[in-house]
Amino acid sequence: MDTTNAPQLIEHLSRSLTFTPFDTRWIPGTAKFILIGQTPRSVGVFQIFQLSKRELQLVGEFEKGKGYKCQHLGASNGADVALGDFSGAVSIVDLETRKETWSAKAHEGIVNTLDGIGGGGFGFGAPEIVTGGRDGCVRLWDPRQATAVVSLEPAEKSSAVPDCWSVAFGNSYNSEERVIAAGYDNGDVKIFDLRTNSLRWDTNLKNGVCGLEFDRKDILMNKLVATTLESRVHVFDLRTFHPEHGYASLVETGQKSTIWGVRHLPQNRDLMATLGGNGAVNLYKYNYPPQRSIDDGNGKAKGVAGTLELLNSVELGQQPISSFDWHADKIGLSVLSALDQ
Repeated sequence: MDTTNAPQLIEHLSRSLTFTPFDTRWIPGTAKFILIGQTPRSVGVFQIFQLSKRELQLVGEFEKGKGYKCQHLGASNGADVALGDFSGAVSIVDLETRKETWSAKAHEGIVNTLDGIGGGGFGFGAPEIVTGGRDGCVRLWDPRQATAVVSLEPAEKSSAVPDCWSVAFGNSYNSEERVIAAGYDNGDVKIFDLRTNSLRWDTNLKNGVCGLEFDRKDILMNKLVATTLESRVHVFDLRTFHPEHGYASLVETGQKSTIWGVRHLPQNRDLMATLGGNGAVNLYKYNYPPQRSIDDGNGKAKGVAGTLELLNSVELGQQPISSFDWHADKIGLSVLSALDQ
């Protein structure tokens, strides 16, 4: 791969940690980010760092619970963060007071993943949080209510219930439309329509789905990217659905390891970074085909997938990249955490 004229991935600052980091997110409109994780004593860690010229300054922290696994900012307004932890609880913490303003028992076991949308944060419609857990359930929460709004549970209660590893909101282009995409450890990917309260589409990728993300949450569904075990990146074009063939898709072999997640650049939805289990970050560009749909010969539209171009790959850690986040205001600025601490 010739990277002479490609976008460069340059490490600006780094900091060693005394705990295992699981998720990191920028605080919108600031040069601060939140880092969460778990100590060797199985205690949750919440830290806020300030970006400066020469170092990452720790400006606030607290410890609580059994360990934090995932987070999302702007769950009900721009000044709070939603947290999922190892005890199965989901909570909202005010960034000013660093006190919980809402909490609920979400799952039996770890809250593996969560996403948020709406309200004063991002997207149209009511503020909502979706969580996925080790119990195989996907639950939708409204921070104004004490119980789950929707609970999507496994069809059968058995020892073979799949973990839900990833969730994502999408299609929220007005105050009524909204979908949830969920990925499971058995390779299932399902899209649930919240307006009709029904399963809209599902498929199986044959490998556990570690990461899911729509290229944009607040537009008509355009693309969905799924990353899996066995080094696979799947891109689905969601603009054209065929009753027999479903959505058009492509599969790319990425890093030679599990790909833990994907993050689209906020300023350009066709650029995305994937998080490698080998400690590398790959930067891709999606190229659309000349025609996004064709006639299948029977008068029905059939989608056409584009191509995925690898722009650059940089090894930034010795162990898996556990999280990655682009800055919404400063194009190209990102923060990540790796399991090598």
